[in-house]
Amino acid sequence: MTGDDLRTRRANSFGAHASAYAEHRPDYPLAAVRWALEPLGEGPRDVLDLGAGTGKLTGGLVAEGHHVTAVEPNESMLSELVRHHGSVRALPGTAERIPLPDGTLDAVVVGQAFHWFDPERALPEIARVLRPGGVLAALWNDYDTSVPWVADFVRTARSSVSAQDELAFDPLTEHELFTDPAPAAFEHVHRRTAETLLAMVNTHSHALVIAADERAELNARMLAFLKSRPETADGEFDLPLTTYVKRLRRV
Repeated sequence: MTGDDLRTRRANSFGAHASAYAEHRPDYPLAAVRWALEPLGEGPRDVLDLGAGTGKLTGGLVAEGHHVTAVEPNESMLSELVRHHGSVRALPGTAERIPLPDGTLDAVVVGQAFHWFDPERALPEIARVLRPGGVLAALWNDYDTSVPWVADFVRTARSSVSAQDELAFDPLTEHELFTDPAPAAFEHVHRRTAETLLAMVNTHSHALVIAADERAELNARMLAFLKSRPETADGEFDLPLTTYVKRLRRV
């Protein structure tokens, strides 16, 4: 399998597991959402959640009072989003073909999805729907590996696909239509048990595309590790995360 073939398989792997994704993936801290939109000032804004998945970022935007449109290419993921956030305008579409008019948005936000976009096509399309001065912000959650047990777990949770993982965590490249790049990071936690942490890992593309026997071995290895550690052996615990944000402005 070529690298492009594997990338396509990974990008298309989530829909069959949309309900598990909605149940087990973490949300985003409101501090990160507020920082992403800070240049726009106070008050509700017209915001697009692009590549919205099941609405993990949508929920935070709604909680902040913004007027949210969600665009997601996968029908199953979009159905989950509607089930959880029925008041949000939800549309099928992609980052390369956004089904919205020119210059109608104050912000486009992307949670855990920009690395699946074709930036050469997506960035001009995002710029098209933004008003001048509008914000583009990409957010993503990652394990906080400054915590020793988390770093050990990350090593334990690697699959054969993880070893060849080239998905970039800083996917926003420089572009003539955008300016003022700014990064930030925020502490976050996700309440888990050993079993639900396994369920979360199994919603990641590197675990979804491997063979069933490798997935069974991966799950057994992760569970044995978690049951061996005092931080995670019994009951619920907080999984430490870091939420990264990169923000740009439409010129």
